[in-house]
Amino acid sequence: LLQMFIMLHLRILLPHSFSVVAFQRIFMGNQIFLWGPALAEEEPGEVGEPEAPAADTRQPCAQWMGGVPGTPGHSGHPGRDGRDGHDGANGDKGDTGEPGEKGEPGEKGADGPMGPRGFPGNPGMKGERGESALIYRSAFSVGLTGPVPAANVPIRFTKFFHNEQRHYDDVSGKFRCVLPGAYFFTYHLTVYPRDARVSLYKNDKTIMFTYDQFQENDADQASGSIVLHLDVGDEVWLQVYGEEEFTGIYADNTNDSTFSGFLLYPDIPVADRRR
Repeated sequence: LLQMFIMLHLRILLPHSFSVVAFQRIFMGNQIFLWGPALAEEEPGEVGEPEAPAADTRQPCAQWMGGVPGTPGHSGHPGRDGRDGHDGANGDKGDTGEPGEKGEPGEKGADGPMGPRGFPGNPGMKGERGESALIYRSAFSVGLTGPVPAANVPIRFTKFFHNEQRHYDDVSGKFRCVLPGAYFFTYHLTVYPRDARVSLYKNDKTIMFTYDQFQENDADQASGSIVLHLDVGDEVWLQVYGEEEFTGIYADNTNDSTFSGFLLYPDIPVADRRR
């Protein structure tokens, strides 16, 4: 057992570099055998020729006991990353996923620039026949039959040229609006034998003035015209303003003083416009 123990330790401890000149010592009884290349002993001072190597007397490995496994070595450092491989072939198209939930409405964007003008559209269908404008009528024309007797009161024109709708009242001397809309008023007055100052009133408010200075021994003329918008119930009339010395408005069989007015266009109600 001792011999086997020494032999095993020699195989383990001796480095591999000594495989040529190394020897194994095996004790067998009282003798020591050299295992390995035999070295010839030379006499001192003599140079001998090298002897041939001794015959290898080792026995097959099957007759020897295996050595004790060595201790595992330490892990080495990780190797460097290898080169990138080539791109693989495209995979098959996957199945269509389910639609996601509807998102919240976004904020309203800013108005974009105005686009170019489009082509004219096709004419629309002919509308229904509307009512005649003749149903909206209002007109009068009246005159004096003599000189104006007083100032600062409405002048009463009692001579009628036209007053079919009776919107002019000869008792009060005022025109009263029945149809709202735009009206045209005009007056043509003979001035004799004194100066004349006339004003046109609307609802007790003076709208316009006319003044004519009488020339002795010669009849004169004064006139005026205006367009007014009237609502239902509005009143319009002529009146001498100032002192009695300005009541020179005159009329006789050969000289007339007239006051006229008529509706230019009515204020059509919204309901009628939609027809």
